[in-house]
Amino acid sequence: MKTKKKLRVGILFGGKSAEHEVSLLSARNVVQAIDKDKFDLVLIGIEKSGRWQLNDINEYLVNPDDPKKVRLIHTTDEVTLVPGDREKQFINIEKNQYLRPLDVIFPVLHGPLGEDGTVQGLLKLVDIPFVGAGVLGSAIAMDKDVTKRLLREAGLPIAKFMVFNKTKLDDIDYDEIEEKLGYPCFVKPANMGSSVGISKVKSSEELKAAIRAAAQFDEKILVEEYIRGREIECSVLGNEEPQASLPGEILPSHEYYSYVAKYIDDHGARLDAPAKLSTDFINRVKNLAIEAYHVLCCQGMARVDFFLKENGTLIINEINTIPGFTKISMYPKLWEITGLKYKDLITVLIDLAIRRHEKEKLLKSSYD
Repeated sequence: MKTKKKLRVGILFGGKSAEHEVSLLSARNVVQAIDKDKFDLVLIGIEKSGRWQLNDINEYLVNPDDPKKVRLIHTTDEVTLVPGDREKQFINIEKNQYLRPLDVIFPVLHGPLGEDGTVQGLLKLVDIPFVGAGVLGSAIAMDKDVTKRLLREAGLPIAKFMVFNKTKLDDIDYDEIEEKLGYPCFVKPANMGSSVGISKVKSSEELKAAIRAAAQFDEKILVEEYIRGREIECSVLGNEEPQASLPGEILPSHEYYSYVAKYIDDHGARLDAPAKLSTDFINRVKNLAIEAYHVLCCQGMARVDFFLKENGTLIINEINTIPGFTKISMYPKLWEITGLKYKDLITVLIDLAIRRHEKEKLLKSSYD
């Protein structure tokens, strides 16, 4: 019997965003869990400068067990991807040689310049299948302002919010914010994840400082009403006919689910998976997660985050198209409790990427 050829999978990780370290931790877990009998791995680390390099699968991180100190090992094997010839798409710049083509890329990237459609656009130009949402879905979900407007247009439940441009911070009417949203409220960079740059504020003085802090990370700043409720998350998997996992609940020990609570403090939050919800609520969460997934043009995977108010109202908070894959991340955990093991989840994601690519190749690219 002929042995099936292993697929050559590029793991793309690191990146220029403020979520660089989170990406390193996620990538480590994907590398450890992926089915080595089916896939040959090529590690492509992106330094904070934006430089792409090949990394050794056996040694690519310094302090991998410390989220505060973890960093990517620098190598001299600088690489790039080039559109055009399938056999000459992957180049080692330092050695001036073409490398074996990649069959698929798994972008384990979080935040801008990785999760926002930029890398996805490059991979489409180079014509390599890639895991996760496409250019449009990635760009939409990264921008909290656009996400909320599209969800609102579709009639889906969201929190009240206001958006401000970095160039007009001096024109902000803080009395209007207090009148429309009240205190406490949340301030967020419109394009960022992992709770980077987010502040919970309780007064106009705190609000001014929080807006300027968020403006360090993005040109748009979102101010959102505070929703008192349980934090519920649901994982979605699939292309045209996505499936939703059992939901889980975040129980933060901090005032809110901050970056520190997520990645630094081992006791920053407890993950209750599955969430203690009635069958009816579980189905409501799953159906709403899939509906949001479709509205925002997602493919491959996403984690949809909700607030569940005391009166039973579900509010969509945000959607992440490349959710965390760290050892405590909710996306793989929820699929585990739903019956899909971490290793098998990665295999399914790669299969979805290849099937989507094959389907897109059937589309006409010229007018006859």
